[in-house]
Amino acid sequence: MAGPIRVVVAKPGLDGHDRGAKVVARALRDAGIEVVYTGLHQTPAQIVDTAIQEDADVIGLSVLSGAHLTLFAEVMDLLKAKDATDIVVFGGGIIPEDDIPVLEEMGVAKIFTPGTPTHEIVQWVTDHITRG
Repeated sequence: MAGPIRVVVAKPGLDGHDRGAKVVARALRDAGIEVVYTGLHQTPAQIVDTAIQEDADVIGLSVLSGAHLTLFAEVMDLLKAKDATDIVVFGGGIIPEDDIPVLEEMGVAKIFTPGTPTHEIVQWVTDHITRG
């Protein structure tokens, strides 16, 4: 079923800073993408359940806490366990360059580092995600 791309934007873990996630969510929404923002302090299970319930094409995770390897791994494992690996995962936040290849090996499609212009994130989503 065609329609707008659906993205769940989430803040996993204990990190309480969500300005960047809200800026990305708004940029995606302004580009005609349907966005569900889950709010702060979400568990990986809550995020994956929301993405499945919302029929999301994409999960965008924002992690500033330093727990990115653990949190992304949990999300990826839960997607696999729930037979939902068709949901693409991207992320951003304070993520060291050395960890990006590790996250990509887990199956994370893209990591955006601080300072990435929002139009680049929107362009990546529209170029790499098809609704169907």
